[in-house]
Amino acid sequence: MNEAIQTLDDSLEASRIVHLAIPVRWSLVSEDGRGPVEMACTYDIHPRGARLCGMREVNVGDLVQVERGRNRALCQVVWTGDRNSALRGQFSVQCIEGGKAPWDDDLKQAQEDYLPLLDAAQKKLSRGNDNRRRRPRYFVQGKADLIEGPQHMEGIVQQLSEFGARIDANELLKPGTDFNLMLNILDVNVGLKAQVKYHMDNRGMGVEFQEIRRGDRPLLDYVLNRLRARKVEEFGKVEVVGSLTNPAALAAVAG
Repeated sequence: MNEAIQTLDDSLEASRIVHLAIPVRWSLVSEDGRGPVEMACTYDIHPRGARLCGMREVNVGDLVQVERGRNRALCQVVWTGDRNSALRGQFSVQCIEGGKAPWDDDLKQAQEDYLPLLDAAQKKLSRGNDNRRRRPRYFVQGKADLIEGPQHMEGIVQQLSEFGARIDANELLKPGTDFNLMLNILDVNVGLKAQVKYHMDNRGMGVEFQEIRRGDRPLLDYVLNRLRARKVEEFGKVEVVGSLTNPAALAAVAG
């Protein structure tokens, strides 16, 4: 029971991530004491942690002390960006002590911001040809948190493209429903606003991404680049369309 509550708490915290760049100080903490103070900048923040960018490399599991003004907290590194990608130098920390995070005051004043996944020119282009419908999809095993008003659901991401996904869940939202979506794939969180386009197999939903949280586009690109080396199929293939209850909806969501 406690584990289930913790999982729910974690997913809700992740859904409240705000993209905000603020300067912080941090230092490694070991048995020998604190290391030299380094400067870093946040990419995004949430009540229990933050994603930072700094000059010094860290490893998952490292303990760090993070400070902003007079506020400080002991944190643990829970994720590091691939050093051979655009995420080099980024790392996520989670506070492991009670009390408020160093950026609590900033978080209270900030609002989560979303941007259209496609700008006006890209939308016009995507309507004029098959490029959007022929975007590759990737078979994955990821986690999805769906929030529609007071309703919170968990699902499994089975397939992913640049503009949509197939999500399996015990409960399905109705086609046409708009909802907030938090994806966790390859240990990367991506926040989106999405819409259900169709149901399949009584367990799956085809969803189309409408907007992406500010600052998360590089994370989505990173995930797609990592998956690109795996087996790729296109949404428009006959054997896939044949399994759908609404083939026309697949063309709209495919990307």
